Amino acid sequence: MPIIQITLLEGREPEVVEQCIRNVAHTIHESLGAPLSSIRVYVNEVPKNYYAVGDKLKSEM
Repeated sequence: MPIIQITLLEGREPEVVEQCIRNVAHTIHESLGAPLSSIRVYVNEVPKNYYAVGDKLKSEM
């Protein structure tokens, strides 16, 4: 059972994230031959003030 975790900065439209999930599931299905029903994809959306590059928050960039 493949489990795919995607971490994104928040702010994208829900439809865009949903399509990404579908595309990833189909890519795993095609490349690994795993049944779609066995593939798990989940997205963690992180607020920009909870993510930093070095000591610079993404909300400051």
